[in-house]
Amino acid sequence: MKRSIYLITVMAGILMHSSSVLAGGLQPSHLEKQVMVSEVSVSPCGDYVAYTRIHFPLIAEEIGSAYSDLYVYHVNGDEHVALIDTSVRVFSIGWTPDGEAITFRQAISGARGAQVFSVKPDGEHRRQLTDFPRSVRAYEFINDSILAVTATAKHTEEKANLLRQGINLRIFEEEMRHIQLWRYNINSGEKTALVDDATVFDFTVSPSGKLIGAAIAPENSVDASYMFKRVHVLDAETGAILHKIENPGKLGQMDWSPDETKLAFKAASKRADAVCGSIFIFNLEEHEQYSDLRNYTQGMELSAIALQWKDNNNLLIASEESVDITIRNIDLSSDENTIMMKGSLAAFRSFDHHEGTVYFAGHTAQHPSELMSYRTGDDEAMRLSNHNSWLEGITLARQEKISYPARDGMRIDGVLIYPLDYEEGESYPLITYIHGGPEAAVQNGWLSGYSHWGQFAAARNFFVFYPNYRASSGRGVAFTMAGYGDLVGTEYDDVLDGIDHLIDRGMVDPNRVGMGGGSYGGYFSAWSATKHTQRFAASVVFVGVTNQVSKRNTTDIPWEDYLVHWGFWTHENFEKVWGASPVKYAHQSNTPTLVLHGEDDPRVPYSQGLELYRSLKLHSQAPVRMIAYPGEGHGNRRNVNRYDYLIRTLDWFHFYLIQNPGSKDMPQMYYQYIEQEVKEGEDNND
Repeated sequence: MKRSIYLITVMAGILMHSSSVLAGGLQPSHLEKQVMVSEVSVSPCGDYVAYTRIHFPLIAEEIGSAYSDLYVYHVNGDEHVALIDTSVRVFSIGWTPDGEAITFRQAISGARGAQVFSVKPDGEHRRQLTDFPRSVRAYEFINDSILAVTATAKHTEEKANLLRQGINLRIFEEEMRHIQLWRYNINSGEKTALVDDATVFDFTVSPSGKLIGAAIAPENSVDASYMFKRVHVLDAETGAILHKIENPGKLGQMDWSPDETKLAFKAASKRADAVCGSIFIFNLEEHEQYSDLRNYTQGMELSAIALQWKDNNNLLIASEESVDITIRNIDLSSDENTIMMKGSLAAFRSFDHHEGTVYFAGHTAQHPSELMSYRTGDDEAMRLSNHNSWLEGITLARQEKISYPARDGMRIDGVLIYPLDYEEGESYPLITYIHGGPEAAVQNGWLSGYSHWGQFAAARNFFVFYPNYRASSGRGVAFTMAGYGDLVGTEYDDVLDGIDHLIDRGMVDPNRVGMGGGSYGGYFSAWSATKHTQRFAASVVFVGVTNQVSKRNTTDIPWEDYLVHWGFWTHENFEKVWGASPVKYAHQSNTPTLVLHGEDDPRVPYSQGLELYRSLKLHSQAPVRMIAYPGEGHGNRRNVNRYDYLIRTLDWFHFYLIQNPGSKDMPQMYYQYIEQEVKEGEDNND
């Protein structure tokens, strides 16, 4: 018997006002139907492409946990075959060195957590490769029988004894266990520690299996993973440190050249750079220091997001360039940096390459992530899968890149989605979506997830505006650094200027403007509801910063906050930090504000949402409601909570921007959740 939750929403403002829900547009019920291709890995011979798909069902037993399955694409036969399509989690896919089998991690029952498995492309001969005593976090092959794996260190014996007695006290930040690096023999199960006195957050094995490039930090903390990882080159047999590169800030992906003389890596340009978007290459034969390394993207208006060697002299990099994703080729022999795949073809975060063809999980304004490919010299990217064929019956609103001048003349880019029944000359309500970070950017792709609204809002006759304000990635280091030490300064003005641009064009009603977003987007939304309340008729604050003074003392990334955002500690300029805190201005708010927060959020603690709610409730005249999500962290994982977030925020915007502008009332508090039993083998198409 399979049980599914069906959310029947008696929604003042959505379903009860059917005129605002346009037939044929994307509806919240479609959220569960979306299938996202996620990881992509090409076989060594290039005949197969393995990939995973993520599903988001509302399953009662697991409170709507997402799961991923495994597929393989036969390149020559243009065929997609499901290898593992049950409700499990498959991740970290790759191939055995001989290319005969696909490898992946999957959680198993018991305390051992995730282990490494393999399966043939025909689905036969599934095999468990590791039986490590703890969960395997990452793996790569050193040779046919030896893996390099990382796993969290075991508890001390003293701690283990307490746990056996049922005593689980947590000594805050003093019980951190390193993520250790091991050699693991698949055949014998023998394991040897390579790094056990530091934390290995990431690593890559050289083609011969003799060297390991590792991102190592002195402790296992979120702050360390952000700011204190350094590049190490290790002997893969002994773990001995052969080279250490003192990169000064954030560190990302690494990749070995085929002749393993060069290690390319993605990193911040300097310590204060918030974006890990520059490319460096360490030449082992020259024994370079970090200060001698060249930044191959210096001065370019882009942020690198992924890299892979094409051959010993050519490095491919995928980059954010404004709202697009490009792939460039860095030719070391000629010192040329040329575009291999132009922007606007698809959005993606990583890729795999084989003999002139790149494969990736790509999305566009027309569809969520699917398996896609691009071959050098082609005009278009090819969509190889169609796991969201249900969209063929959905009418989607117009979506486009938008550019406008900020008040100082700087060009600001973003994405604009039109109301589904847009008519030129009419003005419409606007939802302004602010991305988090701020070191991130919105791409002109599929923007209709649980927290992005996109086509869901367009189907209710909203404009949805996604500005990539200064401090965002995708426009180079100088653009990112414009927000350094000046939070909600120039970066926030860029957003207001974009809204005014749409108002001046007659597209947006200035009295029906809302703002929403999560994390830094929640911060902007809280700032809009308080400091700039006269501009906004509704606000949605999701896991947002509301008091910079208390946030900096409670977040799990205080060093990252200090090093790349503020540049000074609170006690060194208290008034500036307090002056950038929305709660300071809560008493003047007239903006209806919906506050949503995960109770277990370590990044922006739950108390931040509570501070805004309490200050608005006590001192403002505007409607305010707070939704607490138990067990959720910095963003919702459970699909039921994601769905609730989507319908609740759409309802909030509709109530105050369309149905009841200026009202002191609030939308309904509860939604009706009905659980139905569906017999095995039956489909429910409601």
